[in-house]
Amino acid sequence: MLTDLAWCGPDSQSPRWGLDQAFEYCEKLAKSHYENFSVTHGWLPLEIRPHFCSIYAYCRWSDDLADELDDPVRSMRLLGWWRGELQKASRGESLHPVFVALHHTMETYSLSIVPFDDLLSAFVQDQSVTSYEDDQQLLDYCTRSANPVGRIILGLARTSSPQAIEWSDSICTGLQIANFCQDVSLDATRGRFYLPKERLDRGRITQSQWGQGSDRAPKVLQEWTEQARAHLSAGAPLAEQGPSWFRRSVRLFVGGGLQILDNIARNRFDVWSQPVEVTKFQKIRLAVRAVLGTPKSSGSKIRA
Repeated sequence: MLTDLAWCGPDSQSPRWGLDQAFEYCEKLAKSHYENFSVTHGWLPLEIRPHFCSIYAYCRWSDDLADELDDPVRSMRLLGWWRGELQKASRGESLHPVFVALHHTMETYSLSIVPFDDLLSAFVQDQSVTSYEDDQQLLDYCTRSANPVGRIILGLARTSSPQAIEWSDSICTGLQIANFCQDVSLDATRGRFYLPKERLDRGRITQSQWGQGSDRAPKVLQEWTEQARAHLSAGAPLAEQGPSWFRRSVRLFVGGGLQILDNIARNRFDVWSQPVEVTKFQKIRLAVRAVLGTPKSSGSKIRA
């Protein structure tokens, strides 16, 4: 994505894209990444697929501008430009292909600009806030870094009841914490420590020891994975709401989050000596379960 800045960044003079071209660009971007998108795309109704792609492309660009430049000053400048394009997109004025497509998505499904802007606020926060005092501070971050994505997808599914939003928020927060558990070492190399300081203090380890994986770190990580599991389980009833494509997607992402946590447990809560990932076979199995409606098992009993 970053290579595209040369022709559709803030210093370029990109002509306005046609709507079909803009959606084609978003779909190409979505398919170029390894996430579970390729699986969910297979069961999405044809009329929804382009809009799913435009939302994904927006999130992909936002994430890359925040994390892939290795330059917080430049990231802040580009995120400010991106936020300006979002504001213009809400009025149908942006020339950027992602926002040409996203404007149509927002109009078609009456999507508010708020969750899109909330996501950006979290990415901006990442450029200056590198640690959190307690769970409450981290959960506040999750309300902007993760939960807006679920609320946007609820809008596509036209399933935005207060209860559905509560379940969705719980799932998204659980997925975010599961990813934090998985990416401890990577985040540490970026100088970010999402594990709250109160948990470090309880585990009697420092941020440096946490980033390096000291002897006490696996026990602290185990407790953190339990928090993630609780959030995912609390939101699981959402898989019984909305259209079939939505129910399958919820089952897939809840199952994927639980699979990450199970794999961490099977690795004795060691995410430092080797990366913990969901295997290709596990992804296929999760997709089959999502289609059949088979719930993911509650999790491993392995202790640190």
